[in-house]
Amino acid sequence: MKKTIAIIGSGFSALAASCYLAQQGNMVTVYEKNETIGGRARQFKKDGFTFDMGPSWYWMPDVFERFFQDFNKKTSDYYELIKLNPAYRVYFGVDDFISIYDNLEAIKTTFESIEKGSGQKLETFIRQAKSNYDIAIKDLVYRPGISPLELITLETTLKLNQFFSTVSNDIHKKFKNQRLIQILEFPVLFLGAKPTKTPSFYNFMNYADFGLGTWHPKTGMFDVVRGIEKLALELGVTIKTNSSIEKIVVENKTATAIVIKGETIKADIILSGADYHHTETLLEIEHRAYSEKYWQSRVFAPSSLLFFVGFNKKIENISHHALFFDVDFNQHAIDIYDEPKWPDAPLFYANFPSKTDLTAAPEGMESGFFLIPLAPGINDSESLREEYFEKIITRFEALTQQKIKNSIIFKRSFCKNDFVNDYNAYKGNAYGMANTLLQTAFLRPKLKSKKVRNLYFTGQLTVPGPGVPPALISGKLVAELIQKSFRS
Repeated sequence: MKKTIAIIGSGFSALAASCYLAQQGNMVTVYEKNETIGGRARQFKKDGFTFDMGPSWYWMPDVFERFFQDFNKKTSDYYELIKLNPAYRVYFGVDDFISIYDNLEAIKTTFESIEKGSGQKLETFIRQAKSNYDIAIKDLVYRPGISPLELITLETTLKLNQFFSTVSNDIHKKFKNQRLIQILEFPVLFLGAKPTKTPSFYNFMNYADFGLGTWHPKTGMFDVVRGIEKLALELGVTIKTNSSIEKIVVENKTATAIVIKGETIKADIILSGADYHHTETLLEIEHRAYSEKYWQSRVFAPSSLLFFVGFNKKIENISHHALFFDVDFNQHAIDIYDEPKWPDAPLFYANFPSKTDLTAAPEGMESGFFLIPLAPGINDSESLREEYFEKIITRFEALTQQKIKNSIIFKRSFCKNDFVNDYNAYKGNAYGMANTLLQTAFLRPKLKSKKVRNLYFTGQLTVPGPGVPPALISGKLVAELIQKSFRS
């Protein structure tokens, strides 16, 4: 029987869920509060420059392919991919950077040139990471987080010790060079937690990095949003923007409608891809499954200070993706997780999409995206944003040995307050809830409300966790739960 389904938000998880639910024959409408779809993956254009406002790393291409295969489609039916080479550079000082190339043999050669014997150690490490990837990404993450038994398989039982050590411990046992250690610790930051707090099993992120490579949709990550939107529309989904949800109506402990601009819109099922904490504030207190105390006790992934910058010239000595680890990696992590404050010396990331995509900037110019990870809930002001832009640009100039400040045509910042205003993000987080051992799988907020019938959730605060590939998986998982509820 066809059901009417209202989906709140239009990020990756919500769009993915809309496709699965429409494929099942339901009448699906997506309601987005902002002017454009995509959630954190929106696009920003100005004066001929184009920027992805959020995700910019395309990892785990197999997850995207698996999503489209569920509809008898291919990613190439909707967008074109380019494999980056180098995938990225990591800067440690002036004339001191390491390029990570697009294949493991080249990366092994780089490691060996820095630390004798590390090439073979890397191959062994990545082989183990691939084994974990095959277990986690091809199987475990496609389970709905209902029971701890979901994690118990023959394969995970054999790897039980990896849940009681950390990624950082394992890397330090195998490698001595601090630069190589930091490069290997970097990928788990996408999970939202420190390498010293992330179970060893999650080293599958290193296989996602070195084994599968870094890709770029031809004109940016918004290509993927457009691709999934096109698929959704082909399946009959309706998408409405400028539609902020004011309330979720509950009758007899059952979600029955949403309220937009005073209008009550009835639905058989309500699914929120918006911030989980915010969604529960749309309910009366007695219908909320998680208390404020619960949310306060969770470990959240960082917020971010972002800058979208247009330059009137080409930037030299830089790759498409670049990480700047010329300051204390551990101290910045402490400033995010242990003693939350603005870091004195921040690590930062820079992305120049116009190095790969000529449409991202006018001819002869460059589009630049800069990101500083910050503690969620931190104080945010224009003066602090400016202070930190000056810090990172000054270091960028020194490390890449060029002057660029006077070539800036425009600059737009985006920080904690904007994450709150634009996405209703709890504490202004940018990546959701961290995937620590005690916040994994069945220990995360549930896909299905524990208190209200016909109310479901998807996205980075629930199963399986933060990141674009997990968001696509989350959309599939919740759609399967909803379909199962129809049969029960």
